[in-house]
Amino acid sequence: MTLAVPDIEIRLLVQAVFLRYGHDFRDYAQASLKRRVLQAQQRMGAASVSALQERVLHDADAFAQLLQYLTVPVSEMFRDPGYFLALRRHVVPVLRTYPSLKIWVAGCSTGEEPYSLAILLHEEGLLERSILYATDINHASLEKAKQGIFPLESMQSFTRNYQRAGGTASFSDYYTAAYGGALFDKRLRDSITFADHSLATDAVFSETQLVSCRNVLIYFNRQLQDRALGLFHESLSRRGFLGLGSKETLDFSSYADRFEPVSRPDRIYRRLGDRA
Repeated sequence: MTLAVPDIEIRLLVQAVFLRYGHDFRDYAQASLKRRVLQAQQRMGAASVSALQERVLHDADAFAQLLQYLTVPVSEMFRDPGYFLALRRHVVPVLRTYPSLKIWVAGCSTGEEPYSLAILLHEEGLLERSILYATDINHASLEKAKQGIFPLESMQSFTRNYQRAGGTASFSDYYTAAYGGALFDKRLRDSITFADHSLATDAVFSETQLVSCRNVLIYFNRQLQDRALGLFHESLSRRGFLGLGSKETLDFSSYADRFEPVSRPDRIYRRLGDRA
C-alpha cells in the first residue's frame, strides 16, 4: 500500500523523535497522532511535517513545544465523578486493610488526578500511610503539577465534580488563593511523588495496590495498550486494583483474563491471583 506524503513524513518524524529524544510515539493511534502533528505543524509555523522534523531535531525547545501537542495535557479534578465515588465504595474498604499503600497515577498530565486521589485518601483516613506516584512523559506538565497551582476560574467546576464524587468536606478547604491561582494544601503536594515515566519504553518501578491510568490508552494502538496493561499487571500486588478511563476497557486485550471487573461501568478492575 502506498502511503500519502504526510503519512510518510509523520512516520519519519516519530522515528526521529525516538532516536533523538527517546520518546516513543511509534505505537500511538495513527488518526489521533496525525491530527496532533498537523496541528503542531500549523501552530508552530512549519511549512511541512518534514520542516517541523528538521526544527525539532536541531532545537530541544522546539521538541518541548511539540510535546505539548503530542501528549494532550488536559484534565480536571474529579473528572468523571462516578469513578471516584466507586473508588470510595468498592476500593477504599479493601485499601484500609493494608498497613501502607502505594498508588500509581500513570499519565498524570498537570496533576489534577493525583491531587483528587490525595483528597479522597485524606477524607478516608488513608493519606498518611499512602505514597502516590504520579508519572508522565511531559516534563513541562510535571513541573506544573509539582506546583499544585490551578486556575481560580476552574474551582467552580472542580467543586461540582468533588461534590458528585462523594466529597465530605468543603472543597475550598483544600486550597488558598495565591499567585493568581488556587494553591493546594502542602499536605497534598507532599504526599505525591512526580516523575518522568514512559509507558512505551520504561519498566515497572514499584509494587502498588492501585493503578489509575485514565484517558491514556485511547491514544495507543493495540500493541502499546497491551504493553501498558502488562506494566500495570506487573506493578499491582496480588488482588490490586486498576482504574481506566470511561472509554477504555480490558475487553479484547491480552490481559482480559488477568483481571475481574469490580465496577464495570466505572472501569475499575481487580487483578486476579496468580495461577498455580
